[in-house]
Amino acid sequence: MSGTLNKVMLIGHLGDEVKMHYFEGGGCVGRFPLATNETYTNKQTNERVTNTEWHNIVVRNKGAEICEKYLAKGDKVYIEGRLKTRKWQDDKGNERYSTEIQCVDFTFLTTKKDSENNTANMASQQPQVAKPQQSANESVQDENDDLPF
Repeated sequence: MSGTLNKVMLIGHLGDEVKMHYFEGGGCVGRFPLATNETYTNKQTNERVTNTEWHNIVVRNKGAEICEKYLAKGDKVYIEGRLKTRKWQDDKGNERYSTEIQCVDFTFLTTKKDSENNTANMASQQPQVAKPQQSANESVQDENDDLPF
């Protein structure tokens, strides 16, 4: 096989708000950290261990504007993109490297507002009164009565 592949797929939570940078030509770049977790059970101590990995996500132009408008810290998102390593110099003149995910596609999975609303709705729901059970024949007749033909 002579081809190569540089593809990354992540599902994680935003670690901070989307930071935007606008250019003179009208383009823009959005950046945000994404946390992914790995959980396993330590066989010696039998306790659950969770490791968090942080990824630097870079989104460009219209995608960046959409992310800035709808995403907030804590939201869960699916990111698809490719790895890109940048080389730069720090304040002391040392060469530094940073690896980023250049996002080409994303899907919002849950938002922080959704999670808060679901929790509030579950807390405010009253226990439902059980309905009397119907026999199998009665429920079939009721279903047939609702049919428009």
